[in-house]
Amino acid sequence: MYSRRDLLKNVAAIAAGVSVAAVSKSALAAIPEAVIQTSPNTMGPLQPNNGRDYNPVVTLNGWTLPWRMNQGIKEFHLVAEPVIREIAPGMSAHLWGYNGQSPGPTIEVVEGDRVRIFVTNKLPEHTSVHWHGQRLPNGMDGVSGLTQKAIAPGKTYVYEFVARRPGTFMYHPHADEMVQMAMGMMGFWVTHPKEPHPHIAEVDRDFVFLLNAYDIDPGSYTPKIMTMLDFNLWTWNSRAFPGIDPLVVRTNDKVRIRVGNLTMTNHPIHLHGHEFTITGTDGGPTPPGSRWPEVTADIAVGQMRQLEFVADEAGDWAFHCHKSHHTMNAMGHDLPNMIGVDHSGLTKKIQTLVPEYMVMGERGMADMTEMAMPLPDNTLPMMTGDGPFGSVEMGGMFSILKVRDNQPANNYQDPGWFEHPAGTVASEWQGGELAQPERHENSGGQSMPLKHQHQHNIEMKVRKPTSHDGH
Repeated sequence: MYSRRDLLKNVAAIAAGVSVAAVSKSALAAIPEAVIQTSPNTMGPLQPNNGRDYNPVVTLNGWTLPWRMNQGIKEFHLVAEPVIREIAPGMSAHLWGYNGQSPGPTIEVVEGDRVRIFVTNKLPEHTSVHWHGQRLPNGMDGVSGLTQKAIAPGKTYVYEFVARRPGTFMYHPHADEMVQMAMGMMGFWVTHPKEPHPHIAEVDRDFVFLLNAYDIDPGSYTPKIMTMLDFNLWTWNSRAFPGIDPLVVRTNDKVRIRVGNLTMTNHPIHLHGHEFTITGTDGGPTPPGSRWPEVTADIAVGQMRQLEFVADEAGDWAFHCHKSHHTMNAMGHDLPNMIGVDHSGLTKKIQTLVPEYMVMGERGMADMTEMAMPLPDNTLPMMTGDGPFGSVEMGGMFSILKVRDNQPANNYQDPGWFEHPAGTVASEWQGGELAQPERHENSGGQSMPLKHQHQHNIEMKVRKPTSHDGH
């Protein structure tokens, strides 16, 4: 056993940037175990077994970082390192992240907790961690060169502050930020209220995820870090549909979804079948008097939005970004529009030179979801996903809210496809008379009718000038 004085001394050495390999065994004992997670599946909520109690969140295709209590301080250990992240089955990316994944694990604390986070740098360059939206001492804000020295490769730094206000926050580097965030370095932070809060409701299901994007050429594995706008993979927690898990809830559950945006553009996030209210931002909970019902919330760069609703409509409801090109995978931006172009006879001629040539786009892009087109290695189809009625024809930032009457409480397993009650599915019209709708007799008309109508068949005759006379 080591004395409190020894532990504090070793923590101070680590905070000063002494590498883990260079410190004594007692110093290593002062660092919580670095828990690693590599599964791309949604992990169940982490129930608190020490410290203050709270209702935990569920990170979509992610997990919550365990902690230890050390003399009243909640201690975490983040490891910044290269990771391999499965974007969706059939494609993986070489990214940078934390503790085996990108994004890193969600950190959950309670308002008033004193928090200590050890950050070990296993990247090939220096880094730092900025605690986006937190109130804390200036020297803990994580801006390398401004508020601290950068964490050099092989070094471990320690951040310590009190979680002063409840809310939803993020963490990410403020060192070579363009490169490191483009490579996937980011994570979620949730501070729960320590006692009932007038603006924070109790919920049955609480989901969190980050919006991020990558530019990865077909057949390659590493993002292009200099891309500013033309990304080809739009992801939730570094996952693209059909690799994004569904959000599974029970009918009449009160549901909260916390979404943070660390891409380079805004995202109008749209939910089918329900209305929600914005109950919080990264600035804190919104007063009830400022809320109104929505079905789409536009989340700007660097923002977080907290959506809440009652899941009172059973079914499989689409949940996605409403920018149509954000619900496609690996899409190029320089393809010609071939709609209406007649390929008759041309395809066979081209196939004598290129046997695998296929007609693309003359009737739109939906046909491509049915084609078994050869793809480069490590690439996703543009539109994919098999639903109960055929191709879903989606990709990117798309998932499904699955609301079920018989879903057990605290159970997040996929219940399968929704069984629609008889007569509630759109189907082909088989003919027959349809009842004519009743309309009011006073139909509308032209708001300002002409008093004198123009004569019909007026022909315009233009005489071209033959010289410049009279000009």
